[in-house]
Amino acid sequence: MGFPKGFLWGGATAANQLEGAYNEGGRGLANVDVVPHGEDRFPIITGQMKHVDFDDKHFYPAKEGIDHYHRYEEDIKLFGEMGFKTYRFSIGWSRIFPNGDELEPNEEGLKFYDRLIDECLKYDIEPLVTITHFDIPMHLVNEYGGWRNRKMLEFYERLVRTLFNRYKGKVRYWLTFNEINVLLHAPFMGAGIVFEEGENEEQVKYTAAHHELMASAIATKIAHEVDPENMVGCMLAAGEYYPITPNPKDVREAQLKNQENYFFIDVQSRGEYPNYALKRLEREGIKLPFEEGDKELLKENTVDFISFSYYSSRVAGDPKEHEVAEGNMLGTLNNPYLEASEWGWQIDPLGFRITMNELYDRYQKPLFVVENGLGAIDEPDENGYVEDDYRIDYLAQHIEAMRDAITLDGVEMLGYTTWGPIDLVSASTGEMSKRYGFIYVDRDDAGKGTLNRSKKKSFDWYKKVIETNGEDLSNN
Repeated sequence: MGFPKGFLWGGATAANQLEGAYNEGGRGLANVDVVPHGEDRFPIITGQMKHVDFDDKHFYPAKEGIDHYHRYEEDIKLFGEMGFKTYRFSIGWSRIFPNGDELEPNEEGLKFYDRLIDECLKYDIEPLVTITHFDIPMHLVNEYGGWRNRKMLEFYERLVRTLFNRYKGKVRYWLTFNEINVLLHAPFMGAGIVFEEGENEEQVKYTAAHHELMASAIATKIAHEVDPENMVGCMLAAGEYYPITPNPKDVREAQLKNQENYFFIDVQSRGEYPNYALKRLEREGIKLPFEEGDKELLKENTVDFISFSYYSSRVAGDPKEHEVAEGNMLGTLNNPYLEASEWGWQIDPLGFRITMNELYDRYQKPLFVVENGLGAIDEPDENGYVEDDYRIDYLAQHIEAMRDAITLDGVEMLGYTTWGPIDLVSASTGEMSKRYGFIYVDRDDAGKGTLNRSKKKSFDWYKKVIETNGEDLSNN
């Protein structure tokens, strides 16, 4: 027993982290374009520092990314050579509606995705499309305040109608919002929110959350109306929180953290707000902006599958008493039983299996792993070849844990896409040096380099994994 027949192996990227060409093809400015590399990045993505245009003081890595816009044929050919069954990519919203509030889409932007999708289909690669991956036209941020404004539903509906009709019969798998729970931790990146002085930030975040949840339900409804074959998924930044000790206070803290994490998916998968969230928001004086028909729309348009990213598990407890680890934006205490990556992300393959079991038990819907990978510093030789055994080891252990979840635990899985099959700009840090790919891209953190592509050792390893449907994970 192993992976099911037809299991979708592949890789995942985001438009703003690889496309570049920020001002070509009629594309408008997006929030992700104006997020720089360097120490100001975090205050900007969290909405604490207002920064809505370019300046001369910062470097903006998304402007050029890795120039996938001009090199997509070369890149997809390499994905085809690895044997990808699926490729997860995202739509740059401002390529389709440059300002976001136009009545008609930008045909040149649509034609780019026509070509990209056709290139995938040429290699029998199933497109898995994220509609919104941390990007929103800057005009919608400046003019409407981002997702805090209910008018965003109208603009998002126009975007999804355009996409579902344009790509009917070509794209079957859709994700509405990438890592939707990140909105609570990086509101500018997740929802185009810049906080005003004296504003109730929690109220703003949960107002934006309600609007994104409504938008996701609208997209799910339209997707099924346009093509009953469409499969729509939600997308969560996952990773189970463990209590740091068996002290009931720490166990409770871990439970609360897990609930906060699952909150969005509870709504998208079950169709209603969970009681724990309603009670907490009520205690904190936060009012959800429900309007007539909202509850019915959420209830009647739940997602078909649960997709998620997994990089590491997390640990919760009293931060005053325990060491806080580095890691991604969601924060965690240090786990003394685990090793960590060069960026402090703790490596826990068994936690992957635990997380899959928790998700499947909770929702009873098929799972799709749409991000998993190791960000590391790669040292290429003169030919751009990287002997990345550390990446192979990480992925092999996680794929083995996934196989155990399927074969031993009975978890239903649709597929697995590694994060960053080709090196690209890091979302959290804006660095190129934090590399995930099977394909090395010659570009550094300052934007210098030839952009030439070259295969790492892991390229042929992953090709073999796909060929054997996950049976052969050996590194030789």
